[in-house]
Amino acid sequence: MAKKGKNKRRTSQDFEEEEYGYEPTLSQEAKRGIVGVTFIALAAISILSMFGLAGKLGVGLHEILGVGFGITKWIVPVTLITVSYFILAKEEESQLNILGYVGMVLLILSLNGLIHVIAIPQNTAWTSAELTSAGGYAGLALGIPLLTMTGKVASIIILIALLVISLLVILNTSLQQLGRKSFFWLNWIPKFKFLRDYFSAEEKHYEDEYLEAAPTHGEKENEKPDEEEEGEVASSFQKKSLKSTSNDSKHEPVRTALMSKRRSKKVDLPLDLLSVNKGKPTGGDIKANSTKIKKAFENFDIEVEMGEINIGPTVTQYTIRPADGIKLARIRALNDDLALALAAHPIRMETPIPGKSLVGIEVPNQVTAKVGLKELIESPIFKKRENNLMIALGKDVSGEAWFADLSKMPHLLIAGATGSGKTICINSIIISLLYQNGPEDLKFIMVDPKRVELPLYNGIPHLITPVITDVKKTVNSLRWCIAEMDRRFEVLSKYRKRDIGSFNETASEKMPYLVVIIDELADLMASSPQDVEAAIIRLSQMARAVGIHLVLATQRPSVDVITGLIKANITSRIAFSVASIMDSRTILDSSGAEKLLGRGDMLFISSQMSKPKRIQGAFVSDTDTKNVADYLKDQFDDPEYDESIVEQQGGGKTFFRGTEEAEDSLYEEAKKIVMESKKASASLLQRRLKVGYARAARLIDMLEEKGIVGPADGAKPREILIDPFLEDDTAEEEVGDEEGDDDDEFEEDPLETEEDEGDVSENEEPEYEEDVDQEAFEEDDPDEEHKNDTRK
Repeated sequence: MAKKGKNKRRTSQDFEEEEYGYEPTLSQEAKRGIVGVTFIALAAISILSMFGLAGKLGVGLHEILGVGFGITKWIVPVTLITVSYFILAKEEESQLNILGYVGMVLLILSLNGLIHVIAIPQNTAWTSAELTSAGGYAGLALGIPLLTMTGKVASIIILIALLVISLLVILNTSLQQLGRKSFFWLNWIPKFKFLRDYFSAEEKHYEDEYLEAAPTHGEKENEKPDEEEEGEVASSFQKKSLKSTSNDSKHEPVRTALMSKRRSKKVDLPLDLLSVNKGKPTGGDIKANSTKIKKAFENFDIEVEMGEINIGPTVTQYTIRPADGIKLARIRALNDDLALALAAHPIRMETPIPGKSLVGIEVPNQVTAKVGLKELIESPIFKKRENNLMIALGKDVSGEAWFADLSKMPHLLIAGATGSGKTICINSIIISLLYQNGPEDLKFIMVDPKRVELPLYNGIPHLITPVITDVKKTVNSLRWCIAEMDRRFEVLSKYRKRDIGSFNETASEKMPYLVVIIDELADLMASSPQDVEAAIIRLSQMARAVGIHLVLATQRPSVDVITGLIKANITSRIAFSVASIMDSRTILDSSGAEKLLGRGDMLFISSQMSKPKRIQGAFVSDTDTKNVADYLKDQFDDPEYDESIVEQQGGGKTFFRGTEEAEDSLYEEAKKIVMESKKASASLLQRRLKVGYARAARLIDMLEEKGIVGPADGAKPREILIDPFLEDDTAEEEVGDEEGDDDDEFEEDPLETEEDEGDVSENEEPEYEEDVDQEAFEEDDPDEEHKNDTRK
């Protein structure tokens, strides 16, 4: 029996090693560390050998270096230190940039060959001393063939060309940039300051000359745009707004609030700012779990065949192929039975896997692995992206990296319970965009009612206003976005362009993309639901073409926060772990999110996908986020924010087109109805004014804002704050009262009927029927006497 158990354990281990590569070996980090330390040690010994401080080994090594490389033997330790730096500090370049090493070899050969051709005459028998004082055997590798075939002068020209080519390959840059970079070493030599000033002045003059000479898109080349001061803020846009009907429109380019002639420097964020989060997931005894799954189905008379097994960062996906005639409903019903058999919870079934005739069973791993954002940014998919609006999502159950194109989504809704990973997902989206776009290409408006997450980004040049934490300022900023959207549409219409991409391809002043990020939508919907919802719907419907995108997040996935109109216009959604199946259906219109594990485990769905995709979200720590924000703040001066964005915007309260004028005309009539009926409700205005519920509710809000009706109090009716019988109709009547016109005091009599009120004009004194009034007083007098008698 002991022997059997031993054989069984060996078989399971062999299965893991053969199928999934779980063999005992050193990690890649350990291997790179060993190679890097070895190269550094060889470089140190080489340097000591040149000074005779390495003993007998150093003497021999010095002779080898002298004969091999000649007077450039110092290049060997420098090369070793450079290679070790790429291995240890620049891991991605050491793995991917193979051409860099080829360029180093070509640099050494061309440099030594050039020294050899210049120092030693042609057709000479070279001695050991001559090789040591010239280019060594490394110089002979290129020197002999070139001297034999082309001669000395042509050989020098060819070797210089190879030297320049090797530098271009190593630095992976253009010839113009190489010429500029060659003067960087002058920055630390004070006496060459005039050269630095000269080159910087030449570069600035070149940029200014280019901006003046380049015609604005839609203009003729001989027409120059009006000069504008640098640093002009967006609030002055009205002074230079669209003037398509004026004569000056030929000379003044049409621009939006975020377009500026000011050019800021391009900063490439180094990947060292992000930490490496690598781990190895463990799915447990994979072969034993496969046997348990198959046996569980056999116990319920369901014949299945086991398929491939995928080990992801969080879950392991076992695939099965049901026999012909087996309904998927029978397989779905065994979810809890499989969880009992595998002693794992929760288990999620994917029936079927899109594009395959298989059923997926996702079992949580015993040891999970974090998916680092740095790992995703280093991936070839991210480097070969089509545009600069790619966002890193994470890895799926197969371990493949997943990205999403924000320009195609074009908006994103994120929802999940508290602590499920929403804020980390937002940070990964922001950092993904920062690694691709400069301040002139992308702008942010960030809203954080919680006041603790997004204010970390205050001060980066990509923000056009500080992180907004107030509800009223948020509504104003959304109104500003709608106005900016309208301005951009007018620009595209003037130049006959379909979208922002086609406009930026030919325009001299490009439109930056604008991403609006709201971290907690529930707080805004609770405070000002109609304004926020109307603005989000308007932007989500129209803003895609002009480069304005929304990223919304909420921890309360209920129908009053994620309304039907919002879901209809935002088809790309991310669902993190939620408490119930109802919340999952509210977000995704399907179940599944209630079975997620939390800590970044998500379901992603878009208009291009038929079913949600399970992804382990990218992890970015608070330290990484702070490093990126601090680096951008250090590289740029303090940004000039536009305070007009969060100020009160012009226009009506609503954002729906074609209703503002109608609302103004119906306001007085709605006010009259409310005061006559002595009650206020949206249903009342619907019946009397014959309007829809949305418009009636907005009229009620306007009455509340004016102080005519009180706020809503659950099912109780709204309170009328103004007495309808004491309100003055016009200012002229108030003046008449002051002059002593006492007859107007009875203009609004409580006993007046609706028919009489309709016949009375504003400037005409009403006529009362004395009989009616007398009867009313006669009826009141006995009651008063009766009350007096009772009191006595």
